[in-house]
Amino acid sequence: MEQRTVGRRDFLKTAAASTAAVVSAPAAAAAAQEQTPRNGTAPVVSRDAETGRTPVIEAITTERPGSDFMVDVLKSLNFEYVFSNPANTFRSLHESLINYGGNKAPEFITCNHEEIAGAMAHGYGKIEGRPGLVIVHGTVGTMHASMAVYDAFCDRVPMFLILGNHLDAAERRSVVTWAHSVQDAAAILRDFVKWDDTPASLHHFAESAARAYKIATTPPMMPVALVADADLQERPCPKDETLRVLKVPAIAAPQGDSGAIAETARLLVAAEHPVLVADRLARTPAGLTHFIGLAELLQASVVDQKNRMNFPTRHPLNQTERERAVLSEADVIVGFEVTDFAAVRSSKPNAKRISITANDLFSRSNYQEFQRYAEVDLAMAADAETTLPALIEAVKRLITDDRRRYFQDRGATLAKAQQEALQQAREAASYGWDASPISTARLSAELWSQVRNEDWSLVADVVFVSNWPLRLWSMDKHYHYIGGPGGYGVGYGLPAAVGAALANRRHGRLSINIQNDGDLMFAPGALWTAAHYRIPLLTIMHNNRAYHQEVMEVQKMALQHGRNATRAHIGNKLEDPPIDYAKLAQSLGVHGEGPISDPRELGPAIKRAIELVKRGEPALVDVLTQPR
Repeated sequence: MEQRTVGRRDFLKTAAASTAAVVSAPAAAAAAQEQTPRNGTAPVVSRDAETGRTPVIEAITTERPGSDFMVDVLKSLNFEYVFSNPANTFRSLHESLINYGGNKAPEFITCNHEEIAGAMAHGYGKIEGRPGLVIVHGTVGTMHASMAVYDAFCDRVPMFLILGNHLDAAERRSVVTWAHSVQDAAAILRDFVKWDDTPASLHHFAESAARAYKIATTPPMMPVALVADADLQERPCPKDETLRVLKVPAIAAPQGDSGAIAETARLLVAAEHPVLVADRLARTPAGLTHFIGLAELLQASVVDQKNRMNFPTRHPLNQTERERAVLSEADVIVGFEVTDFAAVRSSKPNAKRISITANDLFSRSNYQEFQRYAEVDLAMAADAETTLPALIEAVKRLITDDRRRYFQDRGATLAKAQQEALQQAREAASYGWDASPISTARLSAELWSQVRNEDWSLVADVVFVSNWPLRLWSMDKHYHYIGGPGGYGVGYGLPAAVGAALANRRHGRLSINIQNDGDLMFAPGALWTAAHYRIPLLTIMHNNRAYHQEVMEVQKMALQHGRNATRAHIGNKLEDPPIDYAKLAQSLGVHGEGPISDPRELGPAIKRAIELVKRGEPALVDVLTQPR
């Protein structure tokens, strides 16, 4: 191997034996001989180690490795953090990030599992609206990360992945390197990333990184992956070539066809009972603002499918709790980024159905996350958020004074119905108020009373607590709720919440995670990352000591099969022994309190935890809860 000149990194030519990178063959043979047990039972400490003498080592140095240029490229993309579990297929890139790059923009965030790294980037991306950067190790790291990548793919969240690999067999150093190398590293992810590439040169890496970022952030947004070959990282940058970082343009998202927009506006203005259905519509605060504007202009019913913060929960036009009622009488239904539009039905046979979604611009065949085929009257293959301003203007042009008066009367009727639905939710929440284990409604209400005057962000899925926060809390800001995992992968909850809380930290927001117990056990190591990086996050355990969704599924099957449903807990309970989540949190450096089963103790415990979180620390309160 050629001797390379020493540049800005002056590696010492003498180093401790424990950190030696290269050893001469005779020295290695002698060392191996010294390590042979004299009596065949116990290893012998080497002579150098006994005497404290440091061996002389010839250091192979590189003035400017390829990974330095890769860092230049990554910095140009304005990544704030890199989420990763360290490994040798990207050792050079790791070193360049922390030394050449100064461990800043991006800062290395150590994760205890690649799925944690991916889910953290997923949660971060939903708060920041841009990709999180994830680096994973060879075959095994990519396999570990794959579930988190699939969740982000289904959830239409951008993510930028770099996969380490040793493509050149001549450069593979050990049996482990062989086991962790692959001919086509991105093949594992290819069916659920939007684009991938394996750059063969640094020029290629620069171009592909810019292309990948552009593709990831063009709706529909999804993960992308680049393979960074270890040899490409470690080889010196070519001295006779000028390497250049390429510019990524501002993205103009695809807008709906003007004729289709005009027809949609005509149908909406003429409708007696229009319903606006939103799924993953509001990518940014502007999406929320425009959607409110359209609904108020029409005084139309709004149904929020709860995968984003699309519409204020207390808004008079929010009819989500009355979804069946308003859809049953709808004569025009417009779906905005609705994934499962086939399930959105009206009782009126002649009701018009219009879909506006960027999902029509991209599809894959293998993974069937696209749901049933939706029969619609008009399909706009466009980004719904980008299309809203033009649709609003088209509607404004068509509204007459008579229609405006009609809209006002319709809005008053909807507002009254919304207040009645809210009161019904409050009454339902009062049932079992003093029960132990604690009801999920009381858990949500006690939490709301403590955070309602804070600048808060709910960074958890709430379907497993019967959506009580969405029914009881007043949510009106884009970051108040970020939705669920997309692919419904267990293990998303805690690391995604930590990633979202990391994004919220610089905004000074109180991040709140209502955490399912079985989900936490998939990735408890995320608690250590929260503690290590002082990520302020309030975690309230929904500890029903079971995979209760599966309890219900087995009960259903038992009844369907004419058998005993009382045995459905077998294989689904998390008892004997019960898991002490407070102690688990404490062992990983997070404040933990509980388990709390007395509802009278819940409010004070939450208050104590919030005080810690507001001081910049993560905290967890373990609450024994009703199943749902």
